Amino acid sequence: MLVLFETPAGFALFKVLDEGKLSKVEDLWKEFSTSDAARKVVTLKAFSKFENITEALAATTLLIDSKPSKGLRKFLHAHCEGETLAVADTKLGKAIQDKLKIECVHNNAVMELMRGVRHQLMELIAGLGPQDLAPMSLGLSHSMSRHKLKFSPDKVDIMLIQAIGNMDDLDKELNISAMRLREWYGWHFPELAKILQDNILYAKTVKMMRDRTNAAKLDFSEIMSEELEIQFKEAAMISMGTEVCELDLNMIVEQCDQVISLAKLRAELYDYLKSRMNAVAPNLTALVGELVGARLIAHAGSLINLAKQPGSTTQILGAEKALFRALKQKHATPKFGLIYHASLIGQASAKHKGKISRSLAAKTALAVRCDAFGDDQDNSIGLENRAKLELRLMNLEGKELGRSAGSAKGKPKMELYNKDRKKGAGALITPAKTYNPSADSVIGQKEPMTPIKVQIGVAGKEAPVANEEKKEKKTNKREKKADAEETGLQNDAFGCAEPVSRDAEIKLRKKKMKQHAVTEDVELQSGGVKANVKKNKKREHPGHDEETEKRGKKKE
Repeated sequence: MLVLFETPAGFALFKVLDEGKLSKVEDLWKEFSTSDAARKVVTLKAFSKFENITEALAATTLLIDSKPSKGLRKFLHAHCEGETLAVADTKLGKAIQDKLKIECVHNNAVMELMRGVRHQLMELIAGLGPQDLAPMSLGLSHSMSRHKLKFSPDKVDIMLIQAIGNMDDLDKELNISAMRLREWYGWHFPELAKILQDNILYAKTVKMMRDRTNAAKLDFSEIMSEELEIQFKEAAMISMGTEVCELDLNMIVEQCDQVISLAKLRAELYDYLKSRMNAVAPNLTALVGELVGARLIAHAGSLINLAKQPGSTTQILGAEKALFRALKQKHATPKFGLIYHASLIGQASAKHKGKISRSLAAKTALAVRCDAFGDDQDNSIGLENRAKLELRLMNLEGKELGRSAGSAKGKPKMELYNKDRKKGAGALITPAKTYNPSADSVIGQKEPMTPIKVQIGVAGKEAPVANEEKKEKKTNKREKKADAEETGLQNDAFGCAEPVSRDAEIKLRKKKMKQHAVTEDVELQSGGVKANVKKNKKREHPGHDEETEKRGKKKE
């Protein structure tokens, strides 16, 4: 068995003398404790030296990608006929086996054998000393670093990351300088800060005017509107600020120059960033804009790293601290991070921002992958996804939540809301009942002693017999109670302790029934009782009727 070992000086092939020792992997390191012991295990069979640094760089670059170089293929073809080759990389062994038909082996014993060879490399290869190997390793490592930096697939992202970082620093510095200028010049002209809200316009005005007494003599039409100029000049005439000397004004003007130069540099940097973003990530720029896209790339580290992230990670990218705090405290997790500043989320209402941010993050993940790994460098996918998101936003704002964006062709059909229409059916439900004035009660009208309810059906027929029987039972119970009370009153009046006989009770009951019948006829004739009464209407004031009967009997 042969062992392929790569060095900065070239490729080496070692012949394994005793393959039986490879069976004891745990004790294999003892065989390489000394150079003499190592020579009993392996011996150098052939060595292919690199001619120059270019050949070494090309061969090492291919080995990193698990591919054999042309020189390595020739070297193996010449010395490995009918032999088994031990390699340190599984993918490299598979590539050699496919191209050269050489059987390759990779296991734990081979890896331990590689460690022993590396430990005794200087002794096993004659003529290769530390003074030669160290410069070769250093030169090859430097060449590899330059090669990776030059041919890196994400090398363009570095410029974007530096540009957006510089823009953020410029914004902070510009705000600090403008705030200092307003505070400084405010001692001389405090009213100007409220009139001119823009920092650049404020700096240009102060630079042109210097002292506030010069405001009436100068023309500011080039930098501000006519109405603002009139308001500004009137305030300068009645200003309550203090007087400043010429030396102070010179320093204030220098501060104005600094603010103006920072603003100009920021504008140029934004134009550069806009052009680079359209060239590097056109689909991402079409979806979220130049600034948000550049911040996402900078936060992820590169365009490739951002393309590897799923949509859920892209959605909360930049809000990691809030996410972990919410998970720790078991609160609601954040719905958006840096993507919140995109124009589509800004157009959505507060209750729809979460849905739009989730949809935008999913489309952004697709757009970034197209920019990073796609061959076409146009923004057609980004524009198409943005149109779908805008349609979804319109549907959400229009209360049409059932139809997703892009699922139906043409314009969405808007139907008027009808509270009487059933869901999923064309029929209408029964309309609401109208107001019934006959159910009203009139104040001051005397109520009958025993109200009689007449129930009439839908078509004018009489109520069922069962309802009439229930009414008769209630009436009989009421009459029995009234008779018992009347009998008790009579016994108390005559001083009798014994109750009235059974015959007398029957006579009194018949007399009462006749009186009720007469009362009903009189009330029906006079129109006191209305015939059209609802079936479900309850008996009105039963307790009041009983009390009225008691009062009448007491008077008697």
